[in-house]
Amino acid sequence: MNGTQKASLEGMAAALLADDGTAAWPKAVPRRLEAMLASMPTPARIAVLSAAAAIDVYAAARTGKRLHALGTDEREAVIVSLTTRSSLAQLLDAVKVPLQLAAGTERMLHQTQRTGSLAPPNDPPLDCTPAQDWPSRSTADVVVVGSGAGGAMAARTLAQAGLHVVILEEGEHHTTASFGRRAPLDRFAEMYRDGGATIAIGNPPIIMPAGRAVGGTTVVNSGTCYRTPQHVLSRWSKRFGFEPAADLDPHLDEVERTLRVATQPLDVLGNNGLLTLAAAEKLGWAAAPLRRNAPGCKGSCQCIVGCPTGSKQSVQLSVLPEASAAGARIVTSARAMRLLTDPDTPGGPRASGVLARRPDGTELEILSPLVVVAAGALQSPPLLRRSGLGGHPGVGRNLSVHPATSVAGRFEQPVTPWEGVLQSVGVEELHQDGILIEATAPPPGMNSFILPGLGRELRRELEQSGHLATLGAMIADRPSGRVLGRDRTLLRYDLDPRDASRLLRAVRAMGQLLFTAGAREVLTGIPAAPRARTREELEQILSRVTARQMHVSAFHPTGTVAAGADTQIAPAGHDGQLRGIHGVLIVDGSVLPSCPEVNPQLSIMAAALAITGTYLARHGA
Repeated sequence: MNGTQKASLEGMAAALLADDGTAAWPKAVPRRLEAMLASMPTPARIAVLSAAAAIDVYAAARTGKRLHALGTDEREAVIVSLTTRSSLAQLLDAVKVPLQLAAGTERMLHQTQRTGSLAPPNDPPLDCTPAQDWPSRSTADVVVVGSGAGGAMAARTLAQAGLHVVILEEGEHHTTASFGRRAPLDRFAEMYRDGGATIAIGNPPIIMPAGRAVGGTTVVNSGTCYRTPQHVLSRWSKRFGFEPAADLDPHLDEVERTLRVATQPLDVLGNNGLLTLAAAEKLGWAAAPLRRNAPGCKGSCQCIVGCPTGSKQSVQLSVLPEASAAGARIVTSARAMRLLTDPDTPGGPRASGVLARRPDGTELEILSPLVVVAAGALQSPPLLRRSGLGGHPGVGRNLSVHPATSVAGRFEQPVTPWEGVLQSVGVEELHQDGILIEATAPPPGMNSFILPGLGRELRRELEQSGHLATLGAMIADRPSGRVLGRDRTLLRYDLDPRDASRLLRAVRAMGQLLFTAGAREVLTGIPAAPRARTREELEQILSRVTARQMHVSAFHPTGTVAAGADTQIAPAGHDGQLRGIHGVLIVDGSVLPSCPEVNPQLSIMAAALAITGTYLARHGA
C-alpha cells in the first residue's frame, strides 16, 4: 500500500469516527484496517481503497484539502455533505463495514485490561503434515478433499474400515491455544476464505463467509446443532430420491454422540439470549435454548473465530482425532487442483487420485482409486470443472444459502452481548413459514451489525454498543444461485421474491421481540431507515422498503452437486456417487438436494456417514 493510499485511509477513519484526539484507539484503526484489507481478495481490497480515494478527492474539491489535513468539524461537514448525495453515499457503504470492524477491535483492545486466564486444554493429537513436507508422489486407498463437516466424517468412516486415508486441506491447522493469543478480528481474517469477504453478485449482493482451516467451517461456525427436520428428509427422499434421507436418523444420532450435542444451559446464555427467551414467553412464541456441540461452554462468545476454551467440538477436536487414530493423515496448505482420472478402465472412466498445489506453486500427486470430494458447496463445482468432470448441467446450479439479516435493539441497561453464548436461543414461531430466528451476539470488538450514522453519530453508536441486543434470522430459500468459474469461484445469487418477503417479515418479527423485551429503539439494518422507536414506526418503514435495500448475508451454501434419482437434474446419483465416473463420492453440503432449513452441520455429517457407509457395504474395505 503506497503513501497516498495510507493517507486516504487515515483521513477516512478520522472522519467516519470523528477522531478529535480525546481517545487513543481511533489512531490505531487505520493500521488495523490495512491488515484487514491485506487478507481480502483483490477486487474487494481495490473497492475499499478506491472508495477511500474518491472520498479524499471529494474532500479536496470541496475544501482544498485532503481529509487527513482537515480539522474534526471540517471532516464532519464533508461526510455530512456526502450523505446527501445518493450517488456518492454508496462510497461510504463500501468502507463502513471493514472500518467498523477495525474500530470495534481497537476500542476493545484499548479498553480491556488483559488478565490472566486458565490455560486452554491440549487438543487431541492430529497427524498433520504441511504440504511442503509431503512427498511429490505418494499413494493411498482414499484421498479426501476437504477436512470440514463432511470430509472429516467420511475420513473417519473409511479409516476405521481399514483404508489408508489421506485428507487434503487448503487451510492450516489452528490450535485452541493459538485462538487465545490473538484478537477475534485477527483470527477472522486468517481462518476465513478471502478474509471473510466472499460475495455473491446479485441484487442485493450477499456476503457468504466460509471457513478455511483444518476442520473447515466447523471451526468458525456458531456451534448450533439442529437435526434435519422430518419434512425435509421426506422431501429429499420422495421428491429427489436421495437414498440416505430415507433412514438418516441413526446417522444423526451417531453425529450427535460424536459431537456431544446437548441443550445449552441457561447459566451461560448471556443477556442477549435471556432477553430473547423472556420476550418470546411474553408473546407466547415457541423458543428455547439451542442445542449445541459445546459441553462446558464458558460463554466467551467467540465461536465464529475459533473457540479459545476448546469447549466447542469442531471436527478437528472430535472427528478428525478419531480418524487420525485409525491411521488417516492430513496434508495442510494443499490446494486440490484437479482429480486424476483413468479413462481406459473396464466399465468406464474412474478416479485415480488428486493433484494438489503447495503454497510455493509446486505440485504433489496422490494416487488412489477412490476420491471423496468435500471441498464445500462453493469450491467443489470449480474443482470438478478443473478435473473435466463438471459437464453435468446441474454442477454449480441449485445453490441455496439461507439468506439472513440482523436487527438490534437498544436497551436502557447494559446488555454486554459479547458475554455469553454467541448463538444462544432459537425462536421457532415462524419456522414452519421458512423463517428461523436465532439470538446471535457478536464476538468482542466485532459487531458485524452495521451501525447507523457517520462521524460523531457512528462514534456514539460504537461507544454504546454494549447496550445492544442482536437477533438474526435466516430464510429457507428457493435455490436461486449458481457457482460459476473454474480456476476461481464466482458466485451469483438472485433473491427469490418469496424469500425477499420472508426477510421483511423476519425483520418485523425480530423488532416485535426486541420491543417486547423492552428495547427503546430498534436498529433495522436498513440504511435508508436505520431506526424505529415504536412498533408502528417499524411497520411504516417496512411498508416502504424492499429486501434489496437491506444488508443481506448467508452462511450455509448447499446443493451445488446435488444427489438424487433424476439423471437430468442431479449430478450425483441417489447414493452420492458422482455420475459419469467410478470412484468419486460427494459428501459435503453440495450433495444435499435442497435447503435443509436449519443450521446444516448435522445434516452434512450424517449424509457423509451414510454415503461412505453405503459405499463400504457395496464395495468392501
